[in-house]
Amino acid sequence: MPHHLLINPNTSTATTARLEQALRPQLPQDVQLTVRTAAFGARYIACEASHAVAGAAVLQTWAEHLAQARGDAAMPLDGVLIGCFGDPGLFALRESSACAVTGLAEASFIEAARLGPFAVVTGGERWKPMLQRLALALGFGEALRHVETVAPTGAQMQADPALALRHLREACRAAARPGVRSLIVGGAGLAGYAQALQDGVDLPLIDSVQAGLKVLLEGRAPAPQRSADGFVADWSAVTPQMARLSAAT
Repeated sequence: MPHHLLINPNTSTATTARLEQALRPQLPQDVQLTVRTAAFGARYIACEASHAVAGAAVLQTWAEHLAQARGDAAMPLDGVLIGCFGDPGLFALRESSACAVTGLAEASFIEAARLGPFAVVTGGERWKPMLQRLALALGFGEALRHVETVAPTGAQMQADPALALRHLREACRAAARPGVRSLIVGGAGLAGYAQALQDGVDLPLIDSVQAGLKVLLEGRAPAPQRSADGFVADWSAVTPQMARLSAAT
């Protein structure tokens, strides 16, 4: 049975619950999904600092899962999905993991690029340069034509659906610029909103959470770079679970 791990880099269990609620109904019966929440960092990632800390939290969460899985004789992982639209720790985890790794942003870019140039709609004004930099690093710099952010953060919109729909509807209209073929509604807390907004938008809307699962299950995430899990670094002052995966052990 294929086994995938979903890591919520936000420390909010409400965000984890939203991710699960969105993904579990879409899982094939023969696929197992384990869900974990970061133990430290921001409740909802919304800036460069919280994104940087979340990358470390993703690595620690993954290492803790591997340690527990070995103890429980669980099946090896077939894929890891980073449940944040911004993919903290993506490159580091991909370097360290023996299975496929992707995040909500990368998977959405992969899905949207099939239709041509695309734009992003998301919450939190600080995300624009961060997402543009990520798209460039992932090879989607030309395809990403625009990032339309709204003032409320993803956390605020997650807590107030009426607020979210109002702001996201306006943002989708603003993002539907000439040459754009699809719009990504990005954010762990915005799972499900693409479907709710689609009737009022002429362009196809892509839900970043649904795209994450789809790309992973269909094997369209980049292939793993190594045959065994482990870090290249020789750590000091890290958790025992991370130390066990150190290059020095």
